[in-house]
Amino acid sequence: MANPIKKYSCDPEADAIYITLSDSAIAYTKSLYDSRLIDYDSNNNPVGIELLCVSHGVTTDSLPFEHEITRLLEDKHVKIYA
Repeated sequence: MANPIKKYSCDPEADAIYITLSDSAIAYTKSLYDSRLIDYDSNNNPVGIELLCVSHGVTTDSLPFEHEITRLLEDKHVKIYA
């Protein structure tokens, strides 16, 4: 299976990371309970993931493509909480 991650961007000033999964237009955003937002297209496919307060570490459970995102964040030296 191909890696679903198209782009990674980090904004240290905002303490945020955005992971692009698709070039599709965003139809809606679902907010998870702990500073994690998932953007979806009109067919309910994940388009991107925004992680906030990343300097404190992030939780990747319940994210689309959890394993791929965890590996990416570990490669970028972001602390992952279990």
